[in-house]
Amino acid sequence: MTFTEKINADLKDAMKSKDEQALRGIRAIKAAILLANTDGSGQEMTDERALPILQKLVKQRKESLDIFVKQGREDLAVVEREEIAIIEKYLPAQLDESSLRKIIADIIVETGAKDAKDMGKVMGAATKKVAGQADGKLISAIVKELLAQ
Repeated sequence: MTFTEKINADLKDAMKSKDEQALRGIRAIKAAILLANTDGSGQEMTDERALPILQKLVKQRKESLDIFVKQGREDLAVVEREEIAIIEKYLPAQLDESSLRKIIADIIVETGAKDAKDMGKVMGAATKKVAGQADGKLISAIVKELLAQ
């Protein structure tokens, strides 16, 4: 079953069960997929191509969530939390911080990075290696910390 077929099947199930939270989250995914499919590249939607799209959707919602929490808008924050939970179901399992630190430390050794000047090289390799399994901000923070030592 392709990624698009899975989304369509889950959307149908959410409609049948009248699950409003799932409907909102899956419709957001479907809209992003439709937008990506009409970008003119002619590429089919695959799991690999969908991963950055899903990550972007989660990132947007987390940013909105932060704003809503700061403004005391718990009613809107709840909606964002629900959508984040739905979208994250389609992402690979996230690495814990200790596992991520070990992977990044190995990448630093492999690339021969010595200081902050080599951050781009390490970030590129780390982002490819843990694609979808860790947040970019966390990767960046750990890389900066390990290169500063």
